[in-house]
Amino acid sequence: MTRTSTALALALSLGCASKQQPSPPPAREWATTLHRDHPLVGRIWDVAGGRFVDESALRAAVVPARFVLLGERHDHPDHHRLQAELVRAKTASGQRPALAFEMLDVTQQPAVDAALKAHPEDVEGLAKAVDWANSGWPAFSLYEPVFTAGLQARLPIVAANLPRAQVRELVMKGPEALPSDLRSRLGLEAPVPEAEAKAVREELDRSHCGQLPQEMLEPMALAQRARDAMMADRLLETVPADGAVLITGNGHVRKDRGVPAHLERRVKDVTVLSVALLEVSPEALNPQDFATVVGATALPYDYVWFTPAMPEDDPCKALRERNKKP
Repeated sequence: MTRTSTALALALSLGCASKQQPSPPPAREWATTLHRDHPLVGRIWDVAGGRFVDESALRAAVVPARFVLLGERHDHPDHHRLQAELVRAKTASGQRPALAFEMLDVTQQPAVDAALKAHPEDVEGLAKAVDWANSGWPAFSLYEPVFTAGLQARLPIVAANLPRAQVRELVMKGPEALPSDLRSRLGLEAPVPEAEAKAVREELDRSHCGQLPQEMLEPMALAQRARDAMMADRLLETVPADGAVLITGNGHVRKDRGVPAHLERRVKDVTVLSVALLEVSPEALNPQDFATVVGATALPYDYVWFTPAMPEDDPCKALRERNKKP
């Protein structure tokens, strides 16, 4: 599809309602290039309002929210640059929220605290203190803009995730792998509505290219729920008066079953703002189309900020070939 025909299709799909007509986004240098000419690139969709908003509106929305959850594709450089801008929007208002990371697990909190106490603005020193290079996460250079925004504002840095060893234990042994008090606090023994459980199993099956044994889907769904619940727990335990900002994958900021759902289960009337950073797709020409992309009937976020995509090899090819081996 050409740029002209794509733009025309978008205009027709949005209709004539002025609230859905996107204003041109500000000029921005993108690090990624795939589908950069897609008409949604750089635009921000207000899900509840059903309209496009400009960046100043999103920055304003970040300020009053107690918990701001910023999604990402982990290896996408533009996503981390936009996250850093929203962290700065929060601190520019005079607030000092905690800055929490899925990429750091709770066992690393002492190392984080010691590094910041010794050298409060040393971003590289913090990366070395938590041995980021051997963590399995994408290169620290991608996340550096977010950490820099936090350290320059002297924000508390919170390690928010379950340790991988505990996640593996959960998959193998079930909820009993966790101490009873933590298990109860995280709500892991509460029943999950079947519609939600089915949706999570289907998402896991898709994300593993249909190559995951069916008997593993439920244990892995439990581990996913536990990680969401733990990140919510860490926000509630460590949050200062000015709230917290969480840096995590887009799946964890879903309001229907991710970290927001666990926060709202435990604290009534809490203000949670969920922002997904989504790559555009040539098959999706208006914001609502991306509900299907993320496996939902409606977009499960408060705002979606659209970015160019990153080229990648078929993520399922290697897994299929490995499973073919005797």
